[in-house]
Amino acid sequence: MTLLLNYKNVVSKKNSANVIYLVDEKFNIINLKKYTNNSEYSFLIDLLKTSDNKKEILSFEINSKKTIILVSLKKNLSNTGAEKLGAKLYSYIKEKIKSEYLIDTNSMPLKYRDLLGHFLHGIKLKSYSFDKYKSKKEKRKILISVVGKNVPANKDQIKFKAIEEGAFFARNLVSEPGNILHPDEYAKRINTLKKLGLKINVYDEKKCKKLGMNALLGVGQGSIRGSYLVTMEWNGAKKNSKPLAFVGKGVCFDTGGYSLKPAKFMEDMTYDMAGSAAVVGLMKTLALRKAKINAVGVVGLVENMVSGNAQRPGDIVKSYSGKTIEVLNTDAEGRLVLADALTFTEKKFKPKFIVDLATLTGAIIVCLGSEYAGLFSNDDKLSEQIYNAGEKVEEKVWRMPLHKNYDKLMNSKNADVQNINYVGGAGSTTAAQFLQRFILNKTPWAHLDIAGMAFSKYGGALNSGGATGFGVRLLNQLVEENYE
Repeated sequence: MTLLLNYKNVVSKKNSANVIYLVDEKFNIINLKKYTNNSEYSFLIDLLKTSDNKKEILSFEINSKKTIILVSLKKNLSNTGAEKLGAKLYSYIKEKIKSEYLIDTNSMPLKYRDLLGHFLHGIKLKSYSFDKYKSKKEKRKILISVVGKNVPANKDQIKFKAIEEGAFFARNLVSEPGNILHPDEYAKRINTLKKLGLKINVYDEKKCKKLGMNALLGVGQGSIRGSYLVTMEWNGAKKNSKPLAFVGKGVCFDTGGYSLKPAKFMEDMTYDMAGSAAVVGLMKTLALRKAKINAVGVVGLVENMVSGNAQRPGDIVKSYSGKTIEVLNTDAEGRLVLADALTFTEKKFKPKFIVDLATLTGAIIVCLGSEYAGLFSNDDKLSEQIYNAGEKVEEKVWRMPLHKNYDKLMNSKNADVQNINYVGGAGSTTAAQFLQRFILNKTPWAHLDIAGMAFSKYGGALNSGGATGFGVRLLNQLVEENYE
């Protein structure tokens, strides 16, 4: 099913079929009088007398060819509330037979005008589906035309469309099966973003080895596919302005290596690259909306497989930072990829801050479920900014502790650090504590463990199940609100 959403800054026709009107919380339709004929208006008045006005959406069959849908905009409706309401409307009309609708903004109460863009944004976000590999696709298209004098301004249309395209790009990447989106293919797809004005550099195995990225390369050495570090640069501000840096874990498939995962649900490990997908989607959004900042996205792309050449438990590798790592568990691989990517990002780009995203630990799901991503940081200001941004776009984070006392759990007898805490407990915190060791110059840094947020089997308010694209909207809000 495809949703087509278009804007027309024209006066709507009174006899348009399947019209959607946005009204106040009491379903007051006095403003509709001039946009409907007298008989329809009287009919609606009579029907509303016996309708359940506690509902948010009411639908009335005026005749066999015309439906009028009233959407109630509650008092003190927030931006995220408007988005959820738009998503609810999409779910409602998706179940109907009719495929063409018109949203008339002329009669909308003016106090809600600024919420309309968010309402439409919610419709679009909810419409996402991934049916690329189905032989029989649902061919139905839903066309929604938005008309009238209160349509969102062009700049808002551009912004919301950029966010949607970035989020959908991230969702598409996460949804692809591992045999299709392996590191080689992933690097190629990122390269296509050059056309948007992003500067892309792909560091293949040969270049990574020359740089000394042995932690990243060790994870991917069991795969027949290549391993890569890819950088994406957006320069929308002054050249001497420090960039904002975003780093993502891109393990395209994670078997666990020789520390093999159980077979049950291993197929879900295609989404172990969701952190990198969020970074790629964010960079696409920033480029599309021509964000007035400098930003860099860095992703490590690998495949964690089992073979005669795969990394063994007990191996010791030297990271890009120069620190040695004892690999006690090959299923704690994402932190190895991020270790090299973080140090490289800090050293090469000298950013204002670094935010990394990763489906890093199952422990964060035990702790926070699928409601919050775990936030770990060395900087209170950055943490507060991320938290506030998450609240505003309903991509919520919860700050978790970091403390030097956890370091002893990650100290190795044979190397500078070990990649897992074998004593037990604090799995997510010790993983973050490991990552912090690879921030060498006290750059403000935040780590988002999104293992519980990247994929939803049952769907959420703004997605219909599957890949969520978590992180794209959150980080775009962080940038827009604090750094532009």
